[in-house]
Amino acid sequence: MDISNLIQTVLIYALPVLFAITVHEAAHGYTARHFGDNTAYMLGRITLNPLKHIDPVGTILMPLLLYFATSGAFLFGYAKPVPVNFGNLRNPKRHMVWVALAGPASNFIQAVLWAILLVALVGTGVDERFFIEMARAGVLVNLVMWAFNLFPLPPLDGGRILVGLLPWKQAHMVSRIEPYGFFIVMGLVIAGIVGALWLRPLMSLGYSAINLLLTPLTALLR
Repeated sequence: MDISNLIQTVLIYALPVLFAITVHEAAHGYTARHFGDNTAYMLGRITLNPLKHIDPVGTILMPLLLYFATSGAFLFGYAKPVPVNFGNLRNPKRHMVWVALAGPASNFIQAVLWAILLVALVGTGVDERFFIEMARAGVLVNLVMWAFNLFPLPPLDGGRILVGLLPWKQAHMVSRIEPYGFFIVMGLVIAGIVGALWLRPLMSLGYSAINLLLTPLTALLR
């Protein structure tokens, strides 16, 4: 393992990852408060302070161990989930969808913003590799979080969206998966199913959408 490459990679990804997880979790809390649940607000979790959202195991230890164990081929981590009492929402079933959707939506918006920065840096002739790579990392990290969290299995955001959209009987059946959902998702990730059938197609769609959105800016800077 090349320590200098590891340090460089950590420095490039640190800021995009901190922004990605912080805004993602704060978006959940803010949206829950908007629809009637003050749980996250009362606990001080509606904040852009990353220390409030970092989980020592999921955000730091697990990604580092996986990076060393797989030589960077496989990474996974998670932030400290923002507590939401869905029963406090004014319309729990409908508003659950918006609360769950807020996190991935914030990541897609961040991916667009990092892409704008990347296009602006390249278009204005800035050739500082560190900032170019950081902007690319910002797009990648946020698209991964956007796509992964939309996977339709609780406790991921996509699973909660699915529960909110399904009729009551089917929604109850899906919600019963939640205690085992994390382990099921991990099994599917390790087996390569999530990557091949969900992440890659959705991220490809995300990159295409961003390229389309940024076409006017790209043309302007040529």
